[in-house]
Amino acid sequence: MDIFRTPDEAFERLDYPFRPNWREVEGLRLHHLDEGPLDGPIALLVHGEPTWSYLYRKMIPALVARGFRCIAPDHAGFGKSDKPTDETWYDLRGHVRRLSHLAADLDLKNVTLFVQDWGGPIGLRLLVDEPERFERVVIMSTWLHRDGYNYSAGIRQWAARANDPAELGGDMDVGRIVAGSLLNPKVNRREAFAGYSAPFDGYESKAGARRFPSILPFRGGQAGDPLGQQHCFETLPKLGLPMHFFWGDGDIIFPPSDGEHWSSMIPGSTIDIMKDAGHFVQEDAGLDIINRMDKYW
Repeated sequence: MDIFRTPDEAFERLDYPFRPNWREVEGLRLHHLDEGPLDGPIALLVHGEPTWSYLYRKMIPALVARGFRCIAPDHAGFGKSDKPTDETWYDLRGHVRRLSHLAADLDLKNVTLFVQDWGGPIGLRLLVDEPERFERVVIMSTWLHRDGYNYSAGIRQWAARANDPAELGGDMDVGRIVAGSLLNPKVNRREAFAGYSAPFDGYESKAGARRFPSILPFRGGQAGDPLGQQHCFETLPKLGLPMHFFWGDGDIIFPPSDGEHWSSMIPGSTIDIMKDAGHFVQEDAGLDIINRMDKYW
């Protein structure tokens, strides 16, 4: 299997002041952050598409200040982790399996789970499979496939464009995709562009990023594990854990109405719609989310 490994120098100019941690899993070198007191409650921060642990760089110091130990992995194919160049190698169950391996390696317990985008189907599957590890769930601008789910025009357009090089700057211009979708006027888009561009160099390095939109369940096939996602959706309300939804008011991939409807189906859950925030709500409103969570810790 051919693997692309982003050189360390690609990350040197980023505002990302965290020590790298490495594990060897399935023949790959995988990266995760481990910040904060070792004896603190865990915040497990799971990214989606086409981002990496950089997505949580603003939230991690605020969580550490509240006593949390923050664990933020980079999925295979993203961030500082190794990137297999064969698109067909990637599937949802593999991402879940590797996240479960991390949880076991670090013996994660008393976990507050944060998920967004594809981090939802990945992290929430771990939650359903290993609920004894978790105490609380923060669900941000994501989804779980189920019968009757209405995929938005925004996500259908993204799936159609994501594998068309002419549409996305030649080989998926990841930095432009993320930075261009941010809505908060206070966010530094130049910084975001540099951060989300850094892990990638050329077409082969982006196989994992191209794969996610191609395995969305409405496109058919089993790589997106539609039955597993349905199982997660049906099981979440039965877990009895506190669940908090945060949605960007301008998210065109998963509209705020999706979050409101989903929250209404989970007894006792809360929902906040974040003003001037888009799909990457951690960028637009990450610190506001942490501040609003202060009443629940």
